[in-house]
Amino acid sequence: MEHALEHHYVETNGLRLHVVQSGPVDGPLVVLLHGFPEFWYGWHRQIPALAAAGYRVWAPDQRGYNLSDKPGRVAAYAVPKLVADIIGLLDAAGRPQACVVGHDWGGIVAWHLAMQHPERVARVAILNVPHPAVFGRTLRHSGRQRRKSWYALFFQLPWLPEQLTRLNHWWAGRQALVGTSRRGTFSHDDLRRYRLAWSQPGAMRSMINWYRAAARQGRQSIQGGRIEVPLQLIWGRRDAFLEAHMAAESLHYCDQGRLTYFDKATHWVQHEEAERVNQLLLEFLGEAHNTPMR
Repeated sequence: MEHALEHHYVETNGLRLHVVQSGPVDGPLVVLLHGFPEFWYGWHRQIPALAAAGYRVWAPDQRGYNLSDKPGRVAAYAVPKLVADIIGLLDAAGRPQACVVGHDWGGIVAWHLAMQHPERVARVAILNVPHPAVFGRTLRHSGRQRRKSWYALFFQLPWLPEQLTRLNHWWAGRQALVGTSRRGTFSHDDLRRYRLAWSQPGAMRSMINWYRAAARQGRQSIQGGRIEVPLQLIWGRRDAFLEAHMAAESLHYCDQGRLTYFDKATHWVQHEEAERVNQLLLEFLGEAHNTPMR
């Protein structure tokens, strides 16, 4: 059964998030958290599959992105506030627990959710982002990872990054997607949707403020807590931004962790290997709810 995409605005943690919802309203809740520089649409290949399997899917534009509220101060994008936004969504949905799936920055939020609020997370799946403690250690000791993370340092400059990204119809944003993914991963229509999201007033500044807030927090944003809830880590080995060995090291922090590498996928694994990623997610999430694949 094909389910419609419903566009809602949900009040949470003192702001309003745009949330795309799909699937039966009484189905187990799955929250999909996108990363940079995407928005809810980063999950457009996963939402129909999850909804068809009986899940109620919520895919928010996280704070600062696309149609969601965009607080002005850098401090408004600190990790604790990002986590509180998602707890607020669960409360708004009236659900004591949800399964959470995160990619890139959405994965960082998912790691912290699982560490700090295990009672609210039934299962967590994370795509191409390591445990925060593993990333912090690797960044300190690996020149190769520091070179891959050069853009995060550039983003610390005031106003210049958001101005430069606008040049030539968002060339830099398009290159961040097309230049680091397999050929044909992002269509012209996909890129049109991304340009529209980046063009929302204040969006690019707010998106970059996630990086600025993390740098100002320093080691406070890098926690070494264990993950008690079942965790599925999915990783494209050809990630241009993150060293692949961090995925295996992240399992040392998980009581019930599993890892699946995609040897020919990049950072954008849920786009490039959509069917296989969907199958992994349905199998993993189904174990929590005894929900068969349909």
